[in-house]
This record gives sequence, structure tokens and C-alpha cells, in this order.
Amino acid sequence: MAGLVPAIYVFVYCGEKGANPGARPGMTRRDAFMSTTLSEEQRLMRQSCRDFVDDVVIPFIRGDWQREWVMTPEERLPAEILQGAEKVGIRTLGVPEEFGGIELDRASEVQTFALIAEEIARGDSGLADKLVQNWKVSVLLRNLAPRHLQEKWFKRLVDDPQFLLAHCLTEPRGASDRWLPYNVPEAAMHTRAVKQNGEWIINGRKQFISNGYDAGLFVVYANTNPAVGMLQGTSSFLVPRDTPGLTVARCNETVGCRFMNNGELVFENMHVPADHLLVEGDALGKAAVYFRPGKIIQAAKNLGVGVRAFEVTSDYVQNYVQGGRILIKHQAVALRLADMATRIEAVRALLERASKAVDDNAPDADTLCNMAKVFASEEILKVAQHALELHGGNGVMLDFGVEKIFRDAAIFLHMDATVDISRFKIVKSMFPHTAGKYAGPEN
Repeated sequence: MAGLVPAIYVFVYCGEKGANPGARPGMTRRDAFMSTTLSEEQRLMRQSCRDFVDDVVIPFIRGDWQREWVMTPEERLPAEILQGAEKVGIRTLGVPEEFGGIELDRASEVQTFALIAEEIARGDSGLADKLVQNWKVSVLLRNLAPRHLQEKWFKRLVDDPQFLLAHCLTEPRGASDRWLPYNVPEAAMHTRAVKQNGEWIINGRKQFISNGYDAGLFVVYANTNPAVGMLQGTSSFLVPRDTPGLTVARCNETVGCRFMNNGELVFENMHVPADHLLVEGDALGKAAVYFRPGKIIQAAKNLGVGVRAFEVTSDYVQNYVQGGRILIKHQAVALRLADMATRIEAVRALLERASKAVDDNAPDADTLCNMAKVFASEEILKVAQHALELHGGNGVMLDFGVEKIFRDAAIFLHMDATVDISRFKIVKSMFPHTAGKYAGPEN
């Protein structure tokens, strides 16, 4: 596969990167959390990403820890980071090979997305989110966009390492309406699109959009039929950044994942050509090719944060001395470390099952991908909390880096739907005929 190179680094237990005297020789702690069912291609991809994270991303994050707090969003992430992602071939995953992208084996594509997302998030979850929006939107476009738009925009994406894509669904009000089966007119989007003189005119606002501040191309969802339910009346459009009437209103300053610039968009009489309509009426149903992988990738990014929390904590407790002995020899510390490892393994097991279900288009794929998202959100936050507390006072020091891991983990409770909304979706998918309707006129 173009752009992906074999690994040239050997990871063993030595020095700060891996001291764990009781482990078997030649096996890293990180390997202990890795699936043993990967193809050779997936192993090479994982190793390339691992090298990129260890050699480029983590040194940047640790060496310039103040950078995430720069309040000029354009200056937050150096261009060299995305250029590095391009060099190892992970920026344009999902883009058809005929357009110059990195096309994955469709039978295991979502599993590979998860694998790479985890590795990048181990270095920085904001960078991972910046990249995976490109992957997911590319999958959406290759399935829904007309040929001439694929030719134009995939070329632009491939040619410019800084070019980003964004998926614009969430609005300032009723955000959870988009995620639950609120299939009633009352839950329709406030963003409206009306067809006039052979083009679409869109008015409205989008909020909490990943890559929203930086993206060059947006997929925008709008209500086109207020008389029917949301699932029948929502359409999607392809909107370039320079479209008249589109304003990027601001960057939302978040507590974590700060190297992905979340944005707010405003549409005021925005004119969109008729051929930029992706799906009319059934846009939310057709977007399953985006939503299902999205849940898996969220869980995988969260898992990467947890693995990083375990790495730095296990190093710390085997080198920091308290009461005349290293911390790991204290039973309370050892118990917490075991708990962290157990939670990580449990998340990985569910994630692997869910990602395979999505690749296989299994009947329980919706249920499992929401379960993976919820479970990872809550379990990895507990892992990060253990990391914070086991570092003592150092855990809350900005320049030590552990509190960043905790902040990044906390964000996942609210990404791709809140955990409670996701639980509603799990119940709805398991018991569609008896679960609550949640919206519309009260009985």
C-alpha cells in the first residue's frame, strides 16, 4: 500500500519506554494490549503509526505542552504534524485508490480504522479526531457523491496535506434529537433547505462540529420536508468552505482533544447547486456508512487514550519511590494498576467484536457499536482517573502531561452522542417494539 512503510524499530523492555521487570523478554506492555488476529498488512500499518506517534507526536506534545492552550486555533497544530501523517499514509484512508488515496480491504476496513485511530490517539486524541473525520467523510462521499464531485474533492484532499473534511449534523438546540429515534416532525432540524430556481437555499446553524473551524469541505444536513418525520425529511449537501452565505462563526474551546478545532457554522441564504445534493429525504438513513464506523472509531480513540494512561502510569509507579520502596510494591497501587489493565482489555474485547460486526454488516452491529462507544467512554475515564491519582501531586501539574490524558478521556462522554442517549439507542435496537418513543405528542 502506497505511503506505508515497514517498521524499523524494535520495542523491548528497556529504559523509560518500557521498564517492567516481570514481563517476558521481547514483549512490550503495549503489545500486551494488542490483538493477535491482525493481518500482515495491518501489522505494518500499526507499526508505521506507532513509530510516527513515538518519534513525532509524543515528543511534540511533551516538548511543547503549552501549545494546546494557544487561543489562535490556526497556530495550534504545526503543519508538520499532518505532513507526517501523510508520509505514513494515514491521512487519506478510505479515499478510493483511483483518486490517489489509501484504499483498505473492505472486508476489514472498520477494524483497520479502529486499529489506526487507537495508535494515533495514544499520541494525541485531538490529532486522531482531526484525521478520522477525513476517513469517515471520505467513506460517505465515495458512497453518495456524484462522480464529478468525487473527482474534484478527493483530488483536493489528496493534494493538500492540510485539507480537512467535516460532517455537520449537530445543532445548538436538540442535539440529541439527531441521535435518538425521534422520528417526528417536532424533532426536525432547525437548519432548513428550500429548492428555488434549480438550486438549494440553506439557512440555519451547526454547533459542535469536529474540524468545523478548519475544514475546506462540509457535509451539511438540513430539513427539506417539515411535514414528515426526521428520518424522511432530512437531506444532505456537499458545501465548499468558500460558498457565499457560509460563515465559520467561531472555534469552540474545549477542555480536551484541543488539537482538533471544533467549530460553529452559520448559513444565511446560502446557495448550493442542485448537483451538490447528496441525499434527499433519507440522508440520515444513508449516513449509516458514516455513523457506524464513527462509533467504533470513537471507542478506539478512547482506547488509545487509556493505553497511553497505562503506559505512563506503569512507568511512573516502577520508578517513583514512596516509603522507601517503588510505588508498585504498595498493594493499593498494584491493585489500581491491575484494574486499569483489566478495563483496557475489556474495552478492547468489546471493540474488536463490534468492529467486526460493522464490517460484516451483522444484524447486531448497531447495538454493538453503541455498546462499544458507551463502555469505552466510561471505562477509560476510570483508567485515566487512576492514572491521575497514582501520579499524586504530579498528576495535576500541567507540565507533567497526565492531566491532559484525563481531560482527553472526559471528552468522550459527549462525542457521537452522550452515553445516556447511546443507552437509549441500545435499548431501542434490542427491543424496537416496546422501547419508549421519547418524542412527539405526549399520550
